[in-house]
Amino acid sequence: MKDSGHIALTLPSGAVASTDERGRKSLRRAWNQLPRCQRNLIILGVTAFCVTVLLCLTGDQLIAASIKDVEEKAIASPYHMRRELPLANPHHHPDKEEDLTAAAVVTPAAALPNQEPADDKFDGGNVAYGEVNSAENVVRVTDTAAVALPVLQDKKADNEDGIDILNNVEEPIERLPIEQLDEREQLNEAIRNPLHLGGISIKRHLKKIQPLLAKGQHFHGATNERQSAVVAAFKHSWAGYQKYAWGHDNLKPVSQFSHEWFGLGLTIVDALDTMYIMGLDEEFKEARDWVDLSLHFATKRDVNLFEVTIRVLGGLLSAYHLSGDTMFLTKAAELGNRLLPAFLSPSGIPYSDVNLGDLSAHSPKWSPDSSTSEITTIQLEFRDLSRSTNISIYENVVNKVNEKVHELDKTDGLVPIFINANTGTFRNYATISLGARGDSYYEYLLKQWIQTGRNDNDNLILDYMQAIDGVLTKLMRRTPREHWVYIGELINGKDFKPKMDHLTCYLPGTLILGHQNGMPDSHLILARDLLDTCYQTYMQHPTHLAPEISYFALTDKEEHDIYVKPNDAHNLLRPEFIESLYYFYAITGNRTYQDMGWTIFQAFETHAKVNAGYTSLGNVRNAQNTRLRDLMESFWLSETLKYFYLLFSDNRKEIDLDQWVFNSEGHPLPVYPPKT
Repeated sequence: MKDSGHIALTLPSGAVASTDERGRKSLRRAWNQLPRCQRNLIILGVTAFCVTVLLCLTGDQLIAASIKDVEEKAIASPYHMRRELPLANPHHHPDKEEDLTAAAVVTPAAALPNQEPADDKFDGGNVAYGEVNSAENVVRVTDTAAVALPVLQDKKADNEDGIDILNNVEEPIERLPIEQLDEREQLNEAIRNPLHLGGISIKRHLKKIQPLLAKGQHFHGATNERQSAVVAAFKHSWAGYQKYAWGHDNLKPVSQFSHEWFGLGLTIVDALDTMYIMGLDEEFKEARDWVDLSLHFATKRDVNLFEVTIRVLGGLLSAYHLSGDTMFLTKAAELGNRLLPAFLSPSGIPYSDVNLGDLSAHSPKWSPDSSTSEITTIQLEFRDLSRSTNISIYENVVNKVNEKVHELDKTDGLVPIFINANTGTFRNYATISLGARGDSYYEYLLKQWIQTGRNDNDNLILDYMQAIDGVLTKLMRRTPREHWVYIGELINGKDFKPKMDHLTCYLPGTLILGHQNGMPDSHLILARDLLDTCYQTYMQHPTHLAPEISYFALTDKEEHDIYVKPNDAHNLLRPEFIESLYYFYAITGNRTYQDMGWTIFQAFETHAKVNAGYTSLGNVRNAQNTRLRDLMESFWLSETLKYFYLLFSDNRKEIDLDQWVFNSEGHPLPVYPPKT
């Protein structure tokens, strides 16, 4: 068209195209006009770029998280890292933490050793169970990573503050060092990780404190005929147990079968230190190997806190101190951790029953109360565990029990035999007795004081002295004719009953031990009088064996000064009187006490010995019909035979009572110097 200066272009109807469409068509034409080889190169380059970006992002994130985790562990606990990270070469020992970290990062997983380095062996070359590295302990990143990075994942027992980078890419939770936690947190931490001490594995912790560990003691074995006779009795008992009840708690020597209580091999653990003191090396080694390989505590089964503490924990600790073998201390530390749930009661007074597998605790099924003697007869063992491991939590929890019981109202220092773990108070109108459920409260007041260095004005010794004053004024009586001194009971806390358990015959030994350590002469007089009475409970029966319970005449109208009821005439092979004879001999050197003990030992030989061991008896009043009860308790080996052996020793200081204190199950533990 003229006059406009423009050219008019007319398109067919329906052929209007957008600018985008023209652009796409133009690019398509340009792409199609390229040679095929150029098109293939472009496609290959773009694909390679995308894959490279994806690989770099994933690998960098994983590597950064892993290195950060390892570096944070090394900074937070350099000792722990030095001990936990396997070395690329077990003969190479990097001097710097950076060397260890680098070795962990660059070492291919296949090159990692299957065991800990040779210098990490402990316990005389015996590796504690659960301490060997395996393929399950190593986590590897995926093949898409730029570097094959093996990530060391702690075993469940050793897992502290690490994270699994494949499942959790967040920052690890920071935890305070164990020593900076408050007491309750330390308690919970020990319960959550029963295979740990101080935030690391038990074995590594003991390696860390190795200069503080015990050295082995040496004993010469039997030196005279009486001691040899006791060793023969032990070997006869042990042979029957080995044959018919090995690994079980107790032997039934008449039926030649086993008896189970807690499933912890009580007889083996209880007898360890007796064998060591007697010089029975072969038997001790066999028992030691069983403990190492077969004694496990994670079984979901209720046990009694007191019984397991005095027999198993005490037995392990004593075997450790006498032999110097840290395997026993490793086992003791795990058991101590598994017993700690008992102290999670509202009052701090421990529950009586603990499930070692579930790590839970509760009051006894038959009552809401614990026995007073049970909650106050665990302190020697828990304190020794703290002193042996340099971990304070065990001593702390039992010291709090001491403090709470000290603060409670008493009757002239005498305590009721039941206490409630929830309220922390004694049961109203409960019996007061120095026999069952009350006895070892008084014993452990004195022995704890001795164990901790005999500090002046310690509440332990003040409570003990007040209690013995209460015994003299409230519980001591004499029979009307022969004037035998005995210790009765207060029923409902007030009504006197002339009943004395054989268990109470521990008291003469405790009293003379106290007198040796500065207690007044009145304690020694009571000790001598009571020892004579306990001896009479043996001698006045045709078997020359004592019944479980004796009764005493209140007036001269009664036929006998000392008498026994039919249901109380049994003998369980108990050690208490032999224990007292031993203390009298060890402290005075008077061999009369050896002769008294020899008479009783021969009575056991005559009436309790059977083909497979020694059995408890049903009736000590009839030598022709003793009614065998078919049970050999572990304390026969742990206490009765041990005290016989020491009583008959030519060296009355074979166990020096200035250096050692016996727990309630006859296990010697070391005396510690007072804390400054």
